[in-house]
Amino acid sequence: MKKYLIRLLTLVFGLFIFAIGIVMTMQANIGYAPWDVLHKGLSEMLGISFGSISILVGLLILIGVATSGEKLGFGTIANMVLIGAFIDLIVAMKLIPLIHGFFYGVLFMALGLIAIAFGSYFYIKSGFGAGPRDSLMIVLRRKTHLPVGVSRVIVEGTTVLLGWLLGGPVGLGTVISAFGVGISIQFVFSLLKFDPATIEQETVQVTLQKLRLLMRID
Repeated sequence: MKKYLIRLLTLVFGLFIFAIGIVMTMQANIGYAPWDVLHKGLSEMLGISFGSISILVGLLILIGVATSGEKLGFGTIANMVLIGAFIDLIVAMKLIPLIHGFFYGVLFMALGLIAIAFGSYFYIKSGFGAGPRDSLMIVLRRKTHLPVGVSRVIVEGTTVLLGWLLGGPVGLGTVISAFGVGISIQFVFSLLKFDPATIEQETVQVTLQKLRLLMRID
């Protein structure tokens, strides 16, 4: 039971660090991140709210990665729910200031991308399933055997291109984020000798079965 609780805490901790990283890239104030470019473009094209588009895109990605054979677990659902909740909490508490000035903005975005990489490491390592967008990276890694950083850059770059074609706003921060997140993940995962494709991810059904068993034992 103790090991399982540690895994759950690792998942939540990773998602919280991930959320901090996202808010840092937002507060860097030098441009939309890749997925936000896509969400904005779709939002304006379809006349649907930004938040609703974000959820819809996440669901579509889940369907796609599930079709590719990637396991969807408790962590996948937690990713969709908790990161958004943590972002709202961090923003509401004004924990991270808005950065002014291009140099400091670039530096702050770089630190945010490193935080996202560490957050990804912790929550993927927990084995409860990767989030929708990280699952795309893992599927590409499994199918092509490309380095994890290259796989992430391909995903982010494709996202930016689609968002731009749909009319989403692309800025210098978008380019930095698109390539920087892959580099950051490659650096952090290599530093920690971590390959996400080797982690056996639990499905929701398996997690529930284990929790029931552990509760009976205790």
